[in-house]
Amino acid sequence: MENVERDVMDFDVVIVGAGPSGLSAACRLMQQANEAEQELTVCVVEKGSEVGAHILSGAVFEPRALAELFPDWQERGAPLNTPATRDDVYLLKDAHKAQKLPNAVVPKSMHNTGGDITRYVISAGNLCRWLAEQAESLGVEIFPGFAAQEVIIEEDAVRGIIIGDMGVAADGTPKDGYMPGMELRAKYTLFAEGARGHLGKRLIEHFSLDSGRDPQHYGIGLKELWDVPADKHEPGVVVHGSGWPLDKNAHGGWFLYHAENQQVVVGLIMDLSYQNPWLSPFDEFQRMKHHPALSQYLEGGKRVAYGARAITKGGFNCLPKMTFAGGLLIGCDAGTLNFSKIKGLHTAMKSGLVAAESVFEAIKGGDEGAQELTSFTEKWEASWAYQELKESASFGPAIHKYGTVGGGAYNFVNQLLGSKLPNVHDTSTDHGALKLASEFEKINYPKPDGKLSFDKPSSVFLSNTNHEEDQPCHLRLDDPKIPIQENLPKYAEPAQRYCPAGVYEVVEDTAGEPRFQINFQNCVHCKTCDIKDPAQNINWVAPEGGGGPNYPNM
Repeated sequence: MENVERDVMDFDVVIVGAGPSGLSAACRLMQQANEAEQELTVCVVEKGSEVGAHILSGAVFEPRALAELFPDWQERGAPLNTPATRDDVYLLKDAHKAQKLPNAVVPKSMHNTGGDITRYVISAGNLCRWLAEQAESLGVEIFPGFAAQEVIIEEDAVRGIIIGDMGVAADGTPKDGYMPGMELRAKYTLFAEGARGHLGKRLIEHFSLDSGRDPQHYGIGLKELWDVPADKHEPGVVVHGSGWPLDKNAHGGWFLYHAENQQVVVGLIMDLSYQNPWLSPFDEFQRMKHHPALSQYLEGGKRVAYGARAITKGGFNCLPKMTFAGGLLIGCDAGTLNFSKIKGLHTAMKSGLVAAESVFEAIKGGDEGAQELTSFTEKWEASWAYQELKESASFGPAIHKYGTVGGGAYNFVNQLLGSKLPNVHDTSTDHGALKLASEFEKINYPKPDGKLSFDKPSSVFLSNTNHEEDQPCHLRLDDPKIPIQENLPKYAEPAQRYCPAGVYEVVEDTAGEPRFQINFQNCVHCKTCDIKDPAQNINWVAPEGGGGPNYPNM
């Protein structure tokens, strides 16, 4: 809506996204304000219908940052109930055979037992729900169901955000009950949207935050939650693997964690740098579960939840500048995940803590905002999280360049030598890695059996995804002709396969001609299309607040 009159609310700090980094920042800001007996207004906006609704992670959690934020987290009832008890790592040779790897050859970063830190199998969504309770008890205002749609930039400084309008029809006209989105203005705005945040993407471009960095790299993570028979459940057992069914042109790995309440979580993380446009990450995941290394735990069980989410996994070499006038980019919006550990919650939380300390220090000193907080960069680069990312800078690039086995060997030797080998860079792009469909044979995936493997519609149903149908499509095409005129003849329109929710289809129109159809109601907000489209023609923007998946215990 152009030239609409908007209500304005003023805060000291606005945080976009109620994930681990955003909520950690909110809690730490208010802790400092309360200790200093200084009034501070902090607001968190969350596009999900509730805190945790859009949170999806493995997750084996390292509570280092949590202990810094709340040393008494156990007494406060943080949902960390299942310590990791054993690591099993497999290399799948084919559809039936697997080789269990001895601990000695598994990179130390992937060990989840032993050492000084106890790690836990958790639900990241439930951790965020708990963090939100802590934040509200400290005085933070949290607005779930409100999607940040625009950044307010004035005099080349960020001054806050505009919440998306509610009640807009598909044709852009206001419906009954139309409510224009508010302006939330702040001295400082923290962007903590998660991987490929749509505002973070614009900020990186506007302020050239990725100048001099390697292109960011992503994976797609697919996950299911299963109720399993008691005799197959071993709380705290952590299983990882790679190999089959992925070939040499596709890198990735799977996980299977035994959580609490007789449940296991199983998933596949697949690099979005894959080459074969016929490949479907969703279908690779479904057939993978039939391997005996995984099916031994799942047979006789019941799948109760499904979800998918992109993962920012480029690491240290791809980490953009995180500061700009008036704000900060934190957590997976920047790309703080440590892929060598397959963990990002602890580093995301630490980035939020450092951001909170830098922002509060400025405001306490009388700063009226809109400055660039260079103090953040100093504090961040002195943190254990930054050092952890620096030490594993070559982990992902080595796998991209030398393959799973060659890259694994490089990383194993590099860890033995204390990260002394030369830093490996990958300057390719994920979308640019896709090759022509004519260079590969079409993959005929096995039909799901409804016991271990399933189709997309039944999976999306389990994600509790819902969008108001009469609203503008939030998957915007720069050029509507490209899918049929370019992507279809060159790449067999790969959106039909890389989307894990059946959003994109090529159907016949009334004249028998192919037509590109977008079923945006199915969208689980994974952002894969925004990353992998070979023409970079799809722009994911936030739909009306409250839409999308509603993940339980994920």
